[in-house]
Amino acid sequence: MEKIDLIIEAEFILPMAAEASVLKNHALAIHQGKIIAIEPYATLQKTYQAKEWVQRPHHILLPGFINAHTHIPMNLFRGLADDYPLMTWLHEHIWPAEKEHLNEDFIRDGSLLAIAEMIRGGTTCFNDHFFFHDTIAETTLSTGLRATVGLCVAEFPTAWAQDATDYLKKAETTLKQGSPSDLITYAMAPHSIYAVSEQTLQKCKSLARTFHTPIHIHVHETKVEVEESLAKTGKRPLRRLHELGLLDSHLIAVHMTQINEEDIALLKETQAHVVHSPQCNMKLASGICPVERLHRESINIAIGTDGVASNNDLNMIEEMRTAAFLAKVVSENAAAIPAHTVLRMGSYQGAKALGLEKKIGTLEIGKEADLISIDCDQIELLPLYHPHAQLIYAANRENVNDVWVQGKMLLKNRELTSLDEEKIKHIGRSWGEKIKK
Repeated sequence: MEKIDLIIEAEFILPMAAEASVLKNHALAIHQGKIIAIEPYATLQKTYQAKEWVQRPHHILLPGFINAHTHIPMNLFRGLADDYPLMTWLHEHIWPAEKEHLNEDFIRDGSLLAIAEMIRGGTTCFNDHFFFHDTIAETTLSTGLRATVGLCVAEFPTAWAQDATDYLKKAETTLKQGSPSDLITYAMAPHSIYAVSEQTLQKCKSLARTFHTPIHIHVHETKVEVEESLAKTGKRPLRRLHELGLLDSHLIAVHMTQINEEDIALLKETQAHVVHSPQCNMKLASGICPVERLHRESINIAIGTDGVASNNDLNMIEEMRTAAFLAKVVSENAAAIPAHTVLRMGSYQGAKALGLEKKIGTLEIGKEADLISIDCDQIELLPLYHPHAQLIYAANRENVNDVWVQGKMLLKNRELTSLDEEKIKHIGRSWGEKIKK
């Protein structure tokens, strides 16, 4: 018998490939962080001798969630400023708070708080957009989670950089050094077309092309953004990005709540990716991304929570459920964006947006063992007829039982294995006392 690292068996396995398949009473064989077999229990028992055999008889195994848009240090601003429109929220509350508190300790501690929350909610990879990218990468790596870390670019000064030239220099230095681990990848992350000049956007594009990274940007987030762009240039933001050469299959366009047929045609033509953050967009009254329409045009849609300062959580199950419900009511079609489709948005399609679909996002032989288990032996989840639908329409993040990244267990029976829960809670309480002063 072949000796391997790990076998995980479960009542159901959802590979999350294109078809909505459900494997009953199967198991995954994992070695050196990768999936090497998916077979019925009995078959694997005869083939492999595992160092560890994990039995989950009432659980669903599926790929870990991919949170395609976050600002993880901002977990320390949870509940700081609620019930404001976006520009008031940014200019009068969030940016002043960042100016006062932003430093490496804030970044590290906020990141730890967010990572603990994400692991407990079944997220195995996130796509971040914030300052001090080196600290975010280092902190993430110390926990074993996977991330695409944004190399943030803006024109305004922060504790991280003085101006666009400084942001770009720091980004280029990091890209030249390369990633410290295959768990960390990078993306150029200009804030938006209204906060970054066209000249700076061109430089972001140049770095992204040279170092083969995606570009992660907020775009068409509010009606005001689109109206101001039209007033100043006579063009919509997406058209301007297209003319600057940024709109292609490496662009991750976040929010996209204010779009028309011209915008949809551009997205389809260029194969750009859209990140849908329905809860944040609703809470800030920014608008609604027409997800069902984009899906019909085969535009790749990923799911992101946005930051906790605006959401106010990193709950991917809740975000996917909201995305499904919103698509149905907006399109007046109960069949729009069914459970399997929105689960794909929260897994494989997030990986595709990050350029990682060959490594993660589905449970397939040869892919990295980034996966989670959902405990279905709960009053709230019984009886169980259709696993995909049960996950989206009935489950909550508290039902996430285990989390693995590259075959390493980060959550075991709801207990964090790479982080001290009491220490994380102390971080949250301490910063709360400091910030509210």
